[in-house]
Amino acid sequence: MRFVQLFEWLRELLHWMLASAITSFVTAVLVLLHADSGTAGIIYLVLVVWAATLAGRAVSVYLAVISSLLFDYYFLEPRHSFGLSGVQSWLSIFAYVISCVIVSRVAERARRQTRQAEQRREDVERLYVLSQEMMLHEDAAGLIREIPRLVEHNFALNAVLLYVRDEDQLYSSVPNIPVSGDAAPFTPETIRESLRAVSTAWEPNSELPQGYTPVNLVFGMNSVGTLAWKPATLSREVATSVAAQVAIAITRAHAIEASARLEAARAADKLRTALIDSLTHELRTPLTAIRAAATTLLDGHGLDGETRTELATIVDEESSRLDSLIGEAMEVAEIEADGIRVRPEPLHTGTFLEQAVEESHDQLATRRVKIVVQQPDNPVWFDPHVIGRVLRHLLENAARYTPANSRILLRSRRSLGNVELLVEDDGPGIDPRDLPLIFEKFYRGRQRVPAAKGSGMGLSITRALMAAHGGGIDVESKLGRGTVFRVWIPLVEKSPNVPQETPGRGDWGEAGQKEMAAESEAKRPVSTQAGEARHPFRRKSDPGEAGSH
Repeated sequence: MRFVQLFEWLRELLHWMLASAITSFVTAVLVLLHADSGTAGIIYLVLVVWAATLAGRAVSVYLAVISSLLFDYYFLEPRHSFGLSGVQSWLSIFAYVISCVIVSRVAERARRQTRQAEQRREDVERLYVLSQEMMLHEDAAGLIREIPRLVEHNFALNAVLLYVRDEDQLYSSVPNIPVSGDAAPFTPETIRESLRAVSTAWEPNSELPQGYTPVNLVFGMNSVGTLAWKPATLSREVATSVAAQVAIAITRAHAIEASARLEAARAADKLRTALIDSLTHELRTPLTAIRAAATTLLDGHGLDGETRTELATIVDEESSRLDSLIGEAMEVAEIEADGIRVRPEPLHTGTFLEQAVEESHDQLATRRVKIVVQQPDNPVWFDPHVIGRVLRHLLENAARYTPANSRILLRSRRSLGNVELLVEDDGPGIDPRDLPLIFEKFYRGRQRVPAAKGSGMGLSITRALMAAHGGGIDVESKLGRGTVFRVWIPLVEKSPNVPQETPGRGDWGEAGQKEMAAESEAKRPVSTQAGEARHPFRRKSDPGEAGSH
């Protein structure tokens, strides 16, 4: 600010010095050319008009006084003297002075009008840019936070404050609101109270502490908040226009948020209905097959041993499918209830992948599974139960959508602060049109494998599980060349320290792990020792095996 003031002072000084130099130079030229009084007066008058147009009234008055003295000294009789002889000389000097005054005022008025027109044009351009930025802002919720910065940037202000009445929130274009050393403390809380008082008054105070100028934001007959800025460089008309645009933007953002919430509620109801319909249909299919096979077995007339075995196999397969569907429904309910508990443990990824393959042994019995682990395979902290459920879905999908004796590759690697687990297969691939949608609930793709059965919830479950763990999942696929699913979690090689368990977070301390292990042990259902040995990282309270696109 001091540099700007110094620059303006030097600029004014340059105007005065330049006016003096030009007047002296013109006078010298006129004297050398022996110009008469009429020519000299017109040229001096032009200089005064030029000074009034470019430098302002003060410089033009100064130039008029200097030129009057020079005009009298050099061009009026008696020359080389400030005395005047005769009425003609007095009339000449009087006419010249009057002409200088009139022309100076006219030029100054034209200069001021031109400057005002330029200022209005700049204000209109800034208002247009501000309205465009607020109108085209993609995030309606983030627009309110951005309004102070947009106003400050477009109108070259030092700071802008915005108080939104419905939210009772204060937003600022600067990271910290400065606190002055006055006797009365000035804090963000006190200025919020001041802005709240302005929003409730139709005739607010013209100025707040620290030089902020407030304006009430009114839309219709209701106040939506208060806008304040410093320094007070905005004209009344511009401030009114900015306030109107900001009030419209805030009202529009609130309307979009309300519409989005309403649309989300409708989508949730629609999804809930679709879930019930889908589960009803999916549950009826295996139940119908089980009932038909059981009825035939109970009847028993004319059935040989091979037919009985086939019917018993149908009952077993459809029961397993029914168990899988119920497990997926339980997982969806657990995720939507925000009941995912992350309990990290230090594990080697190689050992974990081997356990995952053993977990899905039945589905992978006819596939060639290979595990590749990047070395060194130092222990990493993650929840084997959550990530194990994700891998279970992906491995069962790979087995379901690939032919017998095909290759399935599991890899682990570390990249950019993450641990990545990849599941690759040599299946038919996924249609590019399906890739953006395969993680949506109930989506099963355009090209379905006839033998593949599922509810379409598996991949949506994996995405939710990875999000709960702080990671993510994506997919790459080419038709006829296979599919690669990649899951990643943050690379944590030291024991995290989270003091208390909350839904979606885990107590990562040793004492917390022992307590949760005891709780899990108390709540787990009865299982066989063989199952315990075979699935060492499955949480017994987890839903049953599940997986499909």
